[in-house]
Amino acid sequence: MSAAASAVAAQKATHVDVLIVGAGISGIGSAYHLQDQCPGKSYAILEMKDTFGGTWETHKYPGVRSDSDLYTFGYRFKPWVGTPIASAQAILDYMGEVIEENGIAPHIHYGHRITKSSWDSKANLWTVEATRKSDGAQVVFTANFLWMCQGYYDHEKPYMPDWPGKENYKGMLVHAQLWDPKTDYKGKKVLVIGSGATAATVIPEFAKEAAHVTMLQRSPTYFFCAENRNELADKLRAGGIDEPTIHRVVRAQIMYDQDVLTKRCQEEPDQVFEELKELVRAFTGKPDFQFEPHFTPKYRVWQQRLAFCPEGDIFRAAVDGKLTVVTDEIDTFTETGVRTKDGTEIEADIIVAATGFNLLMMGGIPFYVDGKQVDWHDTVNYRGMMFTGVPNLVWVMGYFRASWTLRVDMVGDFVCNLLKHMDAKGAKRVDVALRDEDRDMTLGDWIENDNFNPTYLMRGLKDLPKRGDKPEWRHNQDYWAERDQIPATDLEGSEFLYDGVRAGKKVTEAA
Repeated sequence: MSAAASAVAAQKATHVDVLIVGAGISGIGSAYHLQDQCPGKSYAILEMKDTFGGTWETHKYPGVRSDSDLYTFGYRFKPWVGTPIASAQAILDYMGEVIEENGIAPHIHYGHRITKSSWDSKANLWTVEATRKSDGAQVVFTANFLWMCQGYYDHEKPYMPDWPGKENYKGMLVHAQLWDPKTDYKGKKVLVIGSGATAATVIPEFAKEAAHVTMLQRSPTYFFCAENRNELADKLRAGGIDEPTIHRVVRAQIMYDQDVLTKRCQEEPDQVFEELKELVRAFTGKPDFQFEPHFTPKYRVWQQRLAFCPEGDIFRAAVDGKLTVVTDEIDTFTETGVRTKDGTEIEADIIVAATGFNLLMMGGIPFYVDGKQVDWHDTVNYRGMMFTGVPNLVWVMGYFRASWTLRVDMVGDFVCNLLKHMDAKGAKRVDVALRDEDRDMTLGDWIENDNFNPTYLMRGLKDLPKRGDKPEWRHNQDYWAERDQIPATDLEGSEFLYDGVRAGKKVTEAA
């Protein structure tokens, strides 16, 4: 849009106090918190898709489900009453209930692809330009505050390695993220490339009707096998306890157990692995189940995602002869499948790439502050939520080791407290900036390699903000620390600037 066209469009802009980007699990939860805690604030949600759901609408491969339990992945304000590990449709139904019960639907603008977001310090205003899918019209929204809930990966272009000889393959090659649910795989030989959470989900479903399934992996993944039920929740229900209480108690118990497991994975990873093996043996009924070489990862437990395996289904498929596991790298695709570097030929009618995401910072939207384009890698991230040099904007980035939604609720409280604090001060603008004590702080990549290092994240570090070596300037992936730290944030701390004045200082000492 030209400057002249932007000026004309701005005259017809829709203005709101808060603009939320994305109608996925983060955006819907954030909308709830905003209207619950700041009922006087007007807001709108811009969503690129034609419906809500985000990742649960994107992925349609067989068996698509959560790999976090819904007592913690569900919102704290709405009890979850189904099985802990839920199908995508069950999650969409749950989100739909949140939207309907809280009157959120009229605020959502579907089919709006944002093309530019610009901050004007003179007006203390965000101007967001978008293309409306239904008619191709260019529309403009203005907002005092931006709440970015667009997720962290590209929903349209997944990561597909440039394997040698792909053009030679005569069968069907598809990325799991782009799977068409109408595809018939019954009685066919299916090859799944990858071994993470997606592979762990789709393989047991394929094994039910496919002639045979092969999983080809470069390196193994850790799996946690358990029943898809929560014993505590079942007992409380049997005792007639109300669902909100069950949700609160079970949620607290799960988070405690996860904290213990996370610490044990760091302090005694070998012992944890032995316990994970015992679960596999129990669910397969095979005391002599062989873990070498296909189920012995090279990294520490929880250094990458620990994939949930309900009832040990992927291992039972292997024991039943429905699944073959090959650990090797691809040498080349052939007309009938792939050949690995050790010469193994794998024939397949359908090859499914479960090879992960392309990380997409801020949804790939160009951002400008006073005419200068923002390079997120040049910013420093404040508690995984705000960025130096970018005013009136908060970003929702969830947890990898705990449920994403735990942080949605937490950030929701933070944003609402911040907005109310700004109103009480009469401030129109809030920035975060390094303090005097931070000037010599070492800056590094957004997360340390030895903390959490899945391939998609390592590939995308160049696009993510910097972190410091102090708690305020990093997203440490530790919910159990942040659940105390973030609610206790001093909004008058010197890292905050209101209308250009550093908090705690007089107007004459403006930063």
